[in-house]
Formats: sequence, structure tokens, C-alpha cells
Amino acid sequence: MPDTPPPASADPHRFEAGLEKRAANYVPLTPASLLARAAAAFGARVAVIDGERRITYAALHERCLRLASALAGRGIRRLDTVAILASNIPEMVEAHFAVPMLGAVLNPLNTRLDPATIAFSLRHGDARVLIVEAAHAALAARALAELEQPPLVVSIGQAGQDAGVPYEALIEGGDPAYAWKGPEDEWQSLCLLYTSGTTGDPKGAVYSHRGAYLQALGNAVTFGLSGESVYLWTLPMFHCSGWSYPWACVAAGATQVCLRKVEPAEIFRLIAEHGVTHLCGAPIVLSMIAHAPAHERRDFPQVVRCAVGGAAPSSTIIRTMEEMGFRITHLYGATESYGPATACLAQPDWQDLSDEARYQRMARQGVALATLEAVTVTDPETGEPVPRDGSRIGEIRLRGNTIMKGYLGNPGATGRALADGWYATGDLAVWHPDGSVEIKDRSKDIIISGGENISSLEVEEVLMRHPAVMLAAVVARPDETWGETPCAFLEAKPDATLPSADEVIAFCRERMARFKVPKRVVFGPLPKTSTGKIQKFVLRELARELG
Repeated sequence: MPDTPPPASADPHRFEAGLEKRAANYVPLTPASLLARAAAAFGARVAVIDGERRITYAALHERCLRLASALAGRGIRRLDTVAILASNIPEMVEAHFAVPMLGAVLNPLNTRLDPATIAFSLRHGDARVLIVEAAHAALAARALAELEQPPLVVSIGQAGQDAGVPYEALIEGGDPAYAWKGPEDEWQSLCLLYTSGTTGDPKGAVYSHRGAYLQALGNAVTFGLSGESVYLWTLPMFHCSGWSYPWACVAAGATQVCLRKVEPAEIFRLIAEHGVTHLCGAPIVLSMIAHAPAHERRDFPQVVRCAVGGAAPSSTIIRTMEEMGFRITHLYGATESYGPATACLAQPDWQDLSDEARYQRMARQGVALATLEAVTVTDPETGEPVPRDGSRIGEIRLRGNTIMKGYLGNPGATGRALADGWYATGDLAVWHPDGSVEIKDRSKDIIISGGENISSLEVEEVLMRHPAVMLAAVVARPDETWGETPCAFLEAKPDATLPSADEVIAFCRERMARFKVPKRVVFGPLPKTSTGKIQKFVLRELARELG
């Protein structure tokens, strides 16, 4: 498939001639229009809950118009970068609409990064404005100190001469009748999201207005969001723009509940008090909920749909969550795909399966969202799709309107990621006869022992069934005889009695082929990224040092 369309014919077909795009029948897609529609359709409905604060859709729309107007008054123009360093607060939702209204580019920054990385992002993205929540003012100050030309600072909840322009004062000075026009071209850049790479500088994935609009609809349909939904922000809004859920919730007319810090007791309280129906998170979030002590839990009558990204949750976690009133949906995606790209959708025949068989199906990465053009699994050598037999391993590739435009200022990395008409994910998977894909590992995480490929995810799934294990990560450890052997790093459940390494190995031998059994077992806290992913590159280095 060519990357550029063929030239238009000199003599248009009768179904084209005289049927051109007009203002009446063609408007470039933008997620900002979703808020305008919501305010007009159900302005009195509560859009955002933050503690005692309630913001209706009408008020949210007005605040976004004021913010866009005020930033324009400060000289911010089309394609200027507006960065924001904040927790899951209403102002993060507002930024996801106000900045696109202005035609500028929003750059949500990871609050868990170090000052040098924050400074790199501000410098590389050429931020003209930095909106900062008071809780992260010290981090912002250290990052800004490294810049020769710091951006205009807008402060949320701060006071004092050095705090910058107060956010609420900026809002008050904006025009509530600001006439935003939307992008002239829906391919126009909308968001800049820096990936948390393990080596080198972060790469800045660029989203378009078109992609964000379509991803919002794809999320809403896939996750069953509606005007009756209450969405709890257990996922950081700075991560992939909250997997595009700030836009998805508004598209559906749902209520968003803010959560600044992921704590099980607070999650249960908000679920019970606000009737939360949906939440998203990394596997670590599900693990925290599932292992919450009894005194932190609250009963609730509704079923809570919980979408999890990253590695598939273990069967133990799924069982525990279902018993507590949660229904799990496994999603798969990346920063480069606006968050979720595929979803594991329950099938009618699953109800006839045993629990263990059903959990295995639920752990698959599933099929493409309705708004993604295609997903395939290809042979890394030939580039051809692998058979849909559930056993042949290939690389997952994605294509569609919800794939990033590319990496800002990095044409080499863009070309490698988007070569041959597909986004190459680097994830290795099999393709099942029903069309669902199932990740076996990252290409760099496959363990090759004595010529046999071992999926670290498969070994981790078995380890997570052990009653004392809360988290498991398996990496390759050099071995003179076998080349590599599995090395397991385990984080125990709170108050669990630690088993010996021999007991863990014996547990695995009863449940998997002997060549897959870890030869070394280490207990202790697992290193994690700022978004909760386990840092296997750190563990690989530790495994090498174990000798």
C-alpha cells in the first residue's frame, strides 16, 4: 500500500463533479467540538467532580473558552506548545479542550519524572506556557532553572510573587464568548506526548485533531461509556493524554471523578460514594485494589468496568476483582496509538468455559477498536502475516487514523516506527483463529534457552498464582550451558510469609515445562517506571550481576 494517494483524475466522475466539500457538509474533526456539543445538549449535567467541587458541562465549556481566550491574549498562537504539569485535577481536563480550541499543541508532562527530563521536554517541545499545579511547583522550579528561555508560568493553587500568573485570574480575564474556529486541517497537530524510553532522550509522539476525535469515539464505544457513566481517574491524565479518555468521557456525556493519588482506600470510597461505573489503570492498580486490606474496602451495588493496559492481569487478580464486583476488560496500545488500539471483547461461548479457560481468553490483547483500521501479526523476517493458528509468533503491527503523526523532530525514528504502511510495535504475539492477538513478549524480553523460546509473560502468569506473590517479573539470565535461563524477581503480598526459592521453583515445576522453570528466584520490591510499568531493563542488569 503506498504511503501517498494517487493524483486526482483530470475528469472527475459524476459522483464527484459538483459535489465538493462545503462548509455545510465538511468540518475538520476536532475533540474540542465534543465539549461544545455536550454543553449545548446537557449543560446542567455534572461533568467533573473534584472533592466538594462540581463542574457542570456548561461551566466546563465556559471555563475552557475563557482559558483559550486568555492564552490567545498572552500571544499564544496556532501550533505553539502549552505544557501542563499537574495531577488528575479539573484543570487537566480543561487543558485538553482549551488548548485545542486555540489551535495550540498541548504537552502533558509526567509528574513523576526528574527535573532534567522535564527540562528536556520543555526545551525540545519549545513550550511557550507551562501550567503548574502547586503540588509540583518545586519540580517545575528545578526544571525551569535549567532553561535559558523559560516559558510563561501559569500557577494552579499557588500564591506569591514567584508563582507566576494565577490560573483562576487568567480564567477570569478570558472571554466566555471566545469564537474558536477549530483547525483548518484535521491533520493539524494537537498533542505532544513524550514516551518514557529506557535509553536515550524521550521521543515526542504527536497526535492530530482527527486522531484524537476518532480515538475518543472508539474508546466510548468499546468501553460502553454513556451519559449514565461515572469515570474514576485512576489512570494518570499525563499518560497518553489519559488514553484519550478526557475526550471520550465528554463525547459520551459521562461524569469524570478526579483522583490525585492512587490509594485503594480512596478508590473504594469514591466508587461507593459517587457510583463509579468505569475506571482504567495499569496492572499495578488492579493489584493494589485486589490486595487491599479488608478495612480499606467498601461495598458497592454496581458493577464497575475496569480496563487494564500493559501486561495481562493474572488469573488470580481477575478472579479476586470479579468477586469484588469489577468486570475486567484487557486493552492493548501505546503512546503512539493514542492509548488503546485493541480490546479483548468477551464472546458468547465464554460462558461455557471453565474459569481458568475464560481467564486465559480474557488475557488476550483482542481485536482492533472500531476506529483503528487494522491490526496484524507479521513474520519479522518476511513481513507477511503469520497463520492464525495461535502458535506462530510474529510482531504486532497497527494501522489507522489513531496512529501518531510521528515523533517531533526525529524523522529517523518516525521512519523506522511507521515503515511499510504500519506502526511496528515491537511486541511479539500469536494470532488466534477468532482474529484475536495474544502477546507472548516484547521482542527484547523473549528468553532463548538451549534454542527454545520462553515467554516471560507465560512464566510470570504461573508465578502470580502463588499465594504469596503479588507481582512477578521474569528476565533472561546468562548461562554458560543454556545461553540464557529464566530469572524470577518477585514482590510479595503484604504480610505474606515468604517461601524459599526452592519452594517457588517446585511450584513452577508442577505447572510448566521444566526448561521454562526459573533457575533463580529473588524477592524484593520491583523497580517501576513513572507510569507503573516494571523496569525489566533494570532487572536484566541485576540478573547479569547475580552471576
